[in-house]
Amino acid sequence: MQRITVFGGSKPKPGESAYQQAYLLGQCLGEKGYTVLTGGYIGTMEAGSRGAAEKGGHVIGVTCEEIESWRPVRPNPWVMEEMRYPTLRARLYALIDECDAAIALPGGIGTLAEIAAMWSQLQIGVSSARPLLLIGNGWQAVFESMMASLGDYIAKKDGKLITHAVDVHQAVDLLQNLLKSS
Repeated sequence: MQRITVFGGSKPKPGESAYQQAYLLGQCLGEKGYTVLTGGYIGTMEAGSRGAAEKGGHVIGVTCEEIESWRPVRPNPWVMEEMRYPTLRARLYALIDECDAAIALPGGIGTLAEIAAMWSQLQIGVSSARPLLLIGNGWQAVFESMMASLGDYIAKKDGKLITHAVDVHQAVDLLQNLLKSS
């Protein structure tokens, strides 16, 4: 089974639109037989894990001691397998290294760090070529602004390492096409 990492924020709560979007993404990935990797905790991670598990997908929660020392959380109940690391850095690179593709939902500093780290790994070729999809107008605006302001520092070919999707359904369709062509 191919492994898809889902990046996203910890703030969404059940009933909120962002939570429902992550839940839908998890459902779509679970229905298609993908193994879903998440950060294993709350918010987007919980919603994606729950959606995938409820549709028969396998869910791996990638957790770490530093997060649990910083915030009192435990792996969410939909995590079927836990990959535990001592540091946030080790956790971050496990989410990148252990996947065949990654999809980022809206999020904050941590999600931006995940996207940037994976993009950098893809740019210099230390990670094998694989899809990195970003969902939503927010990420598209961030990266368009970055390219407009700092484009001299970013080769056009490196900008193409990221694929933007307007919503979950488009992201899953793009994912399937990108995985078939790789």
